[in-house]
Amino acid sequence: MISKIRNNRAAFTLVEIMIVVAIIGLLAALAIPGFVKARKQSQGRRILNDARQMDAAIDQWALENGKKDGDSVTTSQAASYLKTAWPTNDLLGNQYAINNVGASQVQISPTTKDALSGVGIDWGAY
Repeated sequence: MISKIRNNRAAFTLVEIMIVVAIIGLLAALAIPGFVKARKQSQGRRILNDARQMDAAIDQWALENGKKDGDSVTTSQAASYLKTAWPTNDLLGNQYAINNVGASQVQISPTTKDALSGVGIDWGAY
């Protein structure tokens, strides 16, 4: 026999599907800026942590080698005080500025600070 076509099928209407898509889009629009901000915060914290580690390595090198404030820094020798390789660039590709022994030995690029502004990173002395 020929099968009969049922008139009351259980299916979603186009309006229901459009409402679900709109709700998912609204939730994504609310969540994505939070994810972007969290990513920028983690990048800024990593850059700041790298600068602190380089600063500490320079301090240790200067103490062991009898260097005083104002002496030039030999990063190739100070690099031996880091567990990882000496980073010349930060995560955004901007170079760290290495100054003489003393205050402000390591400086983070102003370009990096501008790119990561507004996410709550306190750059401190760096």
